[in-house]
Amino acid sequence: MNSAIRLDALDDIPVTYGQVPDGYSAFIAAELARQAAARPGRAGKPCLVFIARDAERAASFTRMLGFVAPDLLTLEMPAWDCLPYDRVSPNPEISARRMMALARLARSQLGDKPTLIVTTVNAMVQRVPALTILAERSFSAAVGNSVNMDGLVRWLEDNGYARTSTVRETGEYAVRGGILDLFPPGSAEPWRLDFFGDTLDAIRLFDPETQRSTIQLRRIDLVPVSEVFLDEAAVKRFRQGFLSTFGAPRGDALYDAVSAGRRHQGMEHWLPLFHERLDTLFDVFAGTALLFDHLAEEAAGSRFETIADYQDARKRALDQASDGTSYKPLSKTSLYLGPEEWAERIRASAHARLSPFMEAAGTRGAVVDLGITPGRDFAPERQAGRVNVFESVVAHVRDLQAQKKRVVFACWSNGARDRLGPILSDHGLEGVRNIETLSDVWTTPKGSVSLGVMPLDHGLIAGELALLSEQDILGDRLIRVQKKRKKASDFIAEATSLQPGDVIVHVEHGIGRFVGLRSIAAAGAPHDCLEIHYAGDTKLFLPVENIELLSRYGSDETDVQLDRLGGGAWQARKARVKQRLRDMAEKLIKVAAERATRTAPVLTPPEGAWDEFRARFPYDETEDQQAAIEAVLEDLASGKPMDRLVCGDVGFGKTEVALRAAFVTALSGKQVAVVVPTTLLARQHFKTFSTRFAGLPVNVSQASRLVTARELADVKKGLAEGTVDIVVGTHALLGKTIAFKDLGLLIVDEEQHFGVSHKERLKEIRSDVH
Repeated sequence: MNSAIRLDALDDIPVTYGQVPDGYSAFIAAELARQAAARPGRAGKPCLVFIARDAERAASFTRMLGFVAPDLLTLEMPAWDCLPYDRVSPNPEISARRMMALARLARSQLGDKPTLIVTTVNAMVQRVPALTILAERSFSAAVGNSVNMDGLVRWLEDNGYARTSTVRETGEYAVRGGILDLFPPGSAEPWRLDFFGDTLDAIRLFDPETQRSTIQLRRIDLVPVSEVFLDEAAVKRFRQGFLSTFGAPRGDALYDAVSAGRRHQGMEHWLPLFHERLDTLFDVFAGTALLFDHLAEEAAGSRFETIADYQDARKRALDQASDGTSYKPLSKTSLYLGPEEWAERIRASAHARLSPFMEAAGTRGAVVDLGITPGRDFAPERQAGRVNVFESVVAHVRDLQAQKKRVVFACWSNGARDRLGPILSDHGLEGVRNIETLSDVWTTPKGSVSLGVMPLDHGLIAGELALLSEQDILGDRLIRVQKKRKKASDFIAEATSLQPGDVIVHVEHGIGRFVGLRSIAAAGAPHDCLEIHYAGDTKLFLPVENIELLSRYGSDETDVQLDRLGGGAWQARKARVKQRLRDMAEKLIKVAAERATRTAPVLTPPEGAWDEFRARFPYDETEDQQAAIEAVLEDLASGKPMDRLVCGDVGFGKTEVALRAAFVTALSGKQVAVVVPTTLLARQHFKTFSTRFAGLPVNVSQASRLVTARELADVKKGLAEGTVDIVVGTHALLGKTIAFKDLGLLIVDEEQHFGVSHKERLKEIRSDVH
């Protein structure tokens, strides 16, 4: 399939691979990397560098590469996420990833796998510390080695690690007696180093949330997490460079902080002053072929303009300032490449460009036709309002099978793949199998159909392979990248998570202020206690083993009123809250008991149509969203009236939960009422419901001040006769003049905005509906 992709062509002339659709870049890069790896002397060295035009393209390319070529080692080299000449530092996580990549390249720790570097134009434009320096700045030790703990702490400080009370993020460390916790780059979990004197006694991974140890390690290998070093030599070099470039500092905060050995926000933008010399990524990747993304050079031109604009703005502000504390920008070429140097570096390297066009304007060198044709886009079927666009999809797949093509559906997520498979089966496409990587495709016979997870925007046909993207079938996919969720709790797990001055709540004594840890004598022996101050200059010393009695104070702490130790106010307050909870519980039990004696229609999703309706959702469901949908479906099918509250911030997907419930109810022959507090919200929901239910045998209407009196009368008549299946409206839907023929589901949006009379009416309605 990739016979036209040749690495040797890059040795003599620049190459442009023409007609390369988005997403196919990973195929070309993987083939070129494998060819480079087969050359003598390439072991332990990068095989290819892919230069994306921006960070989003780089992330998409990396995800695609995981499907296309899982056998390759992918190393990411991101750019700083801050503007040129900014006052803020780059994100510590990004800095750590950059340093991890540079350190591995400096020490040739790439292993035997073919290695592909993924970077961006912005990263290539910026200069970096010389690899010879990075190769020397490492710290390694094994269990049982003699390690000076104070010396290790100094190394961490000099190389960008931040000291905290509790380690939770990459680049942080904490010291507690003979234990040192740190979160190095490249590790999924932080490390806990246990010292016995000057001996490294144990190394364990631990969970940053629970602080519990997990796996034991035998050795550590640390690299810097910042490109700015603050050892004695670097500080001296900075001071001399600052004075020679800008003159006397006159109270400059950056100069004062660095002179004192302290890190300063945004100091990375003066990186050249901390190093004897800086290299470029062209130097780092010397001897390695470069593959440029489409529009990469246009992105570089835009970057050069941005750098110049920001530097000019800083220079003008400095010229107009009367004091010496203004921002002092370095020259553009000290930290960044200029347009001329950029062009020269590219000319001197073996490189190729990707283009969606067969003849790229101004291209020098060879243009290679890869024989790729665009895949089928089913936009006409979608725009025609056909529900079963999948009938056209299946017909197209059968045509491809007749041509002996191996067909692969590119889904955006595992959930999307799980949905698409049954839909294709319902429309007569049998034998569809799931695959994890592209290599699995070649184990299937010609004419096979597979489902894979890869971020492909548009389909394509290349040789025997035909890729159909989920976006071509269903329209734009607005995928949200899932991040690992952190557990949220007010429970205080350990004393180190408290800071002096924090307001806390003791379960028996109420609101107090934490002062610090104090060792006091108890029964003739020292004991560690938490010192907590209360009103009237009273103090409580709580043993650390009883810390579970404390919780965080959850409100603004500026003017908090502390409780009096031993007073009755806290106990009285607790008693009043308990009584209110009892009263509320009594009402809830009464309502629940009444509803428990009633039955409700059993509503279940219709097969086939349910999967197609879910596929119309242009996002990937979050874990919480999926859990809420499943819980609502269970309630609808339970035979008991549902009473469920769905909570979530704006944009968290509550409306989709309501849409799924409305779909099940409406297609079961029951009516749905969606009640909202404002006419604006009614219009928004009406548009959303109308769009999602387009082409389905469901009549969606609106009842608010935005419709005419005649239209409102028709809606009321339709509700009474049962011709209106779903109605979206304001509190007018709760009026006595509204009658439903067979109301099955009541959805209330932002119920807290409704008045008392409206809520009483809701209670009347909800006694016999979901």
